[in-house]
Amino acid sequence: MRDDATSLAEAIRGGRLSALEAMRVAIDRAEQQSDLGAIVYLDRDLGLYAAQSMDERLRDGSATGSSFAGVPSLAKDLGGPFFGLPVTACSGMIDRSSVEPDSDLAARLRTSGLCFFGLTTVPEMGLSLASEPAVGPLSRNPLEPSLTPGGSSGGAAAAVAAGIVAIAHATDAGGSIRVPAACCGLVGLKASRGVIPAGPSFGNHLGGIASELAVCRSVRDLTTIFRVAVGASRGPFADPHLSQASAGPLRIGLVTDSGNDFSLDSDRAATIEAAARSLEADGHAIIQISWNTLENAVAASGRAFADIIAVNLANYVDGAHLNAQKAERLTQAFIRKGQALTGQSLWASLDAGIHTSRALWDIFEEVDCLLTPMLSSAPLPLGSFSFDHDDTELHIHRMTAFAPLASLANITGFPAITLPFGADATGLPLPVQLLAPMGHDLLLLALAASLEQEGRWQHRFPVAGLHA
Repeated sequence: MRDDATSLAEAIRGGRLSALEAMRVAIDRAEQQSDLGAIVYLDRDLGLYAAQSMDERLRDGSATGSSFAGVPSLAKDLGGPFFGLPVTACSGMIDRSSVEPDSDLAARLRTSGLCFFGLTTVPEMGLSLASEPAVGPLSRNPLEPSLTPGGSSGGAAAAVAAGIVAIAHATDAGGSIRVPAACCGLVGLKASRGVIPAGPSFGNHLGGIASELAVCRSVRDLTTIFRVAVGASRGPFADPHLSQASAGPLRIGLVTDSGNDFSLDSDRAATIEAAARSLEADGHAIIQISWNTLENAVAASGRAFADIIAVNLANYVDGAHLNAQKAERLTQAFIRKGQALTGQSLWASLDAGIHTSRALWDIFEEVDCLLTPMLSSAPLPLGSFSFDHDDTELHIHRMTAFAPLASLANITGFPAITLPFGADATGLPLPVQLLAPMGHDLLLLALAASLEQEGRWQHRFPVAGLHA
């Protein structure tokens, strides 16, 4: 039996425990592990009511076809929203008095049978690859509590890796699903632009660079939730055609370094090579791709990401009449940056992003997908992405140095997936990333499943309720 949401759902469906029992165990685990800082808002009554309702549906047969019927889960304190869970993006600018209806994605995740009982910790307004908001709590990596679980879906990743829940909602505008998954030994996908619904408010769409889905403990869980969420997004972009995974040999572009400015440590470089050998043994051709081929695209992606999030934040704060003085110091600097940015400067960044997408398409004329590093090093110590300064460029540089090829997928709109492919000498995960052309999400899931079958990574903590 695998330690994932699919196994927990099978246990509930098979009567080995009820959804209510699973929820109680998950809430108890959450309260026992509050020092992880994974959860910023917990509503016991909401979770118990959702689980009790699911048990009734399981008894009367109306939950048939709900893949994760009765499985406890958590939403992120950013994105969504999920009815009953007041989102504040872990910011002192926003209070928890406002509760909005389900987003389209939230409704689909509930349709899958997931039962939500809280919100996971994020950095203020999702602005970091660590999750340490001033309003608290500070989110820690369950594999090594002195290290970050990543961001901005850091609380979600910490909760899933610790086994509090087996799957959790997450969002990704610049690596915010994939970086926490990589830090915590999980699987995460930034889907093709337009595939996952972001409405009706599109408050977390960020001009197309953001995508929502989940952090998972297995590729099969991710594949299931992807199929639940995908399609008919009714957004500003056309739904891309989803190509089926190719059964034949593929041309896989191998990126083994991240340049002099963002040097890759030896463990992660060796892991990329090992993953390439594994795929080559499956019959795929490996084609070396130099960092020089991607360097300009990475730089343009970083600039576009920084400008988009700054302008979006400034527009949100002004439009919602929020008091920016209640925000953290670095957040205030991003707000000022967005307010000061001219239309011409923003347009130049957006235009560079368009050319970056074309440059990546040119690479995909030569290869079917890319195998790259996800992180340049092990998860960083807590405090590595401090908000006690005004230097937005330094902050972006620090994030790029940690995850050099993260925002490339967001700016171009291409799908990207990360999964662990082994552990280092200290037991921390060694992640890899795969990128593919637009609409080839299923190809990424298939390749990830192939790598996962080698069993190089084992979860350290069991899922709450799965092992009585």
